[in-house]
Amino acid sequence: MTTRETIIEKADNFIRDKGYNAFSFKDISNDIGIKTASIHYHFPTKSDLGVATIKEHVVRYENLKLKVINESPLVKLEAFLAIHSQIKLENKICIVGSLSTDLNTLDETIKTELQIFVTLVIEWITEILTEGKELKIFDFKISPRTKALMIITNMVAIVQLSRVTGQDDFEAVKETILTELRPKK
Repeated sequence: MTTRETIIEKADNFIRDKGYNAFSFKDISNDIGIKTASIHYHFPTKSDLGVATIKEHVVRYENLKLKVINESPLVKLEAFLAIHSQIKLENKICIVGSLSTDLNTLDETIKTELQIFVTLVIEWITEILTEGKELKIFDFKISPRTKALMIITNMVAIVQLSRVTGQDDFEAVKETILTELRPKK
């Protein structure tokens, strides 16, 4: 892993563990054992680092989409849900949930990149649901986009809430999402 990649990974960990406003370049330099000047070399400002961190999440989503592109809508949706299971396992929160709480204090460049990422996620889940409904794998009455928003917000919220209430609640919400999509017999 390059120094740049290590810095992004550490920033991502800090953002999803403590929040964007709760860490500094000094925290990263102490954690990975480099000078803050080295961080500034790669990222002149904290906003530059924030943007790079979100872009890394975009790349991960794009890679996941490519990995499951030829799979069924159910497998695609399960891949999305698995992201949140991993976040829960790591006792973190998703980048969207974390940065959304700091939104009013973020630089416009970070807000713009976050909007791009959120749009990507919403569009992907909407596509999955539309395809699943057309193939009669999923059954729901509301628009695919609204259903996508409900699934995404449920997952973002339950990752955070289950940090307090426990793993069982996380699993219950995840399974309910899948159960409610199944066609009624």
